[in-house]
Amino acid sequence: MNLKLGKLPARNAVSFAFADFFDAKKLPTPPKVFGHYSSVDNFHMLGNDAYSNCVWAGAAHETMIWSIEGGKPRARFLTKNTLADYAAVTGFNPAKPDTDQGTDMADAAEYRQKTGVLDADGKRHTINGYVSMRVGNFEEMILATWIFGATGVGLELPAQAMDQFDRKQAWTVPSKPKMEGGHYVSGVGRDSNGNLLIVTWGKVASVTPQFYERFSDEAIAYISLEILSSKNLSPEGFDESELRKHMSNLT
Repeated sequence: MNLKLGKLPARNAVSFAFADFFDAKKLPTPPKVFGHYSSVDNFHMLGNDAYSNCVWAGAAHETMIWSIEGGKPRARFLTKNTLADYAAVTGFNPAKPDTDQGTDMADAAEYRQKTGVLDADGKRHTINGYVSMRVGNFEEMILATWIFGATGVGLELPAQAMDQFDRKQAWTVPSKPKMEGGHYVSGVGRDSNGNLLIVTWGKVASVTPQFYERFSDEAIAYISLEILSSKNLSPEGFDESELRKHMSNLT
């Protein structure tokens, strides 16, 4: 299977931090196993086998989950949608291979809030806010993924992880990592082994806490009100007023 990466080096450009606005001590403890990814029948590769658009494939995967969490039909995305957003932010042109250089996560988050990602039906899906998470802090990543349904995970990826993905194995820390470059995946839950569940290259995979702590170099929690149901609640019981309170602090 051909697998591409596409996350540019972390530069710590997201000024607001999750821990400044969400007090873990005052929030419920996430259940041992959680995640709403199984309601998506097919995440699709969305071009990340041919191009370095992992950040935009991830944005589409996250939006699919949020739309279903909110009780709406699953947002549909095609490869051309993710490539259009990739091009808008980075200048990517499929006719010019040297423009396929990947995406900065902070630039993508800003675009997702101001403009939104384009789905196959011509609708743009915006996020309502975003915050950075402490690098390599697994418990904070789990908490944010549970609250928001999906998170953005930036990794410096060893080649062994790609082999493990092909073999449908959890990503574990190799004894002699051979680094391939930066990659973006979507955090979507936790399994019974205590691993972070992710979506990448159109499939659900798992990441051990040790792997995350070793190779994660940036992470973003996105606030999307798309997860709210007709009862104005997220699947985990957070309402709009509570989420908006935190968002007002971000502005």
